[in-house]
Amino acid sequence: MITLEEIRGQIARCRQCDLSKARGQTVPGEGASRADVMLVGEAPGFYEDQHGKPFIGPAGQFLDDLLALAELSRKEVFITNVVKCRPPGNRDPEPDELAACDGYLRAQIAAIQPKVIVTLGRFSLAKFIPNTRSMREVHGRALPVEGMVVCAMYHPAAALHQGSLRRVIEDDFRTLPMIIAQAQSRPPILEPVPVVAAPVLAEQIPLFESFA
Repeated sequence: MITLEEIRGQIARCRQCDLSKARGQTVPGEGASRADVMLVGEAPGFYEDQHGKPFIGPAGQFLDDLLALAELSRKEVFITNVVKCRPPGNRDPEPDELAACDGYLRAQIAAIQPKVIVTLGRFSLAKFIPNTRSMREVHGRALPVEGMVVCAMYHPAAALHQGSLRRVIEDDFRTLPMIIAQAQSRPPILEPVPVVAAPVLAEQIPLFESFA
């Protein structure tokens, strides 16, 4: 099975979309290699592009506070984004950019085999639950998706731009320990997901093949 370190190397060499032309550093993600909880954001920002680490700017500082509310730390989880390079000006990722990084996210899920995936923001949510009309409909809820537990959350940056969401996001994260405990009580995964070697391609790895 391909390892997280091998995936990191593939991302560092990636030239599948134009984001590779302007990036400072790729941001593959970091955390525990066999984490029960995987947090998936949208795309790196300015600070992440400078340092190659996810969620280290103001939104990342708030995420640290949110993890503490959920009785978690960065060392216990794995944090990544659906797009591994910073879009210019922190704009929304475009369809071709999302497609270019899709295989890397699939491979990371296969390598880590998390019990709970926390989506942070609408682009991450759409990766797992397409055609959701509004975050208001699903935020804070544990949703079964092809045998996985996916928990939809607002992106931490939303609270920085709209202060009224701060309490909502904090309350949602307080529910995570219960959601994680329920997911951990499920039967263990016995067989790892088979993953092909480089290059990782989206069509080669179903997102949830081994979790059904």
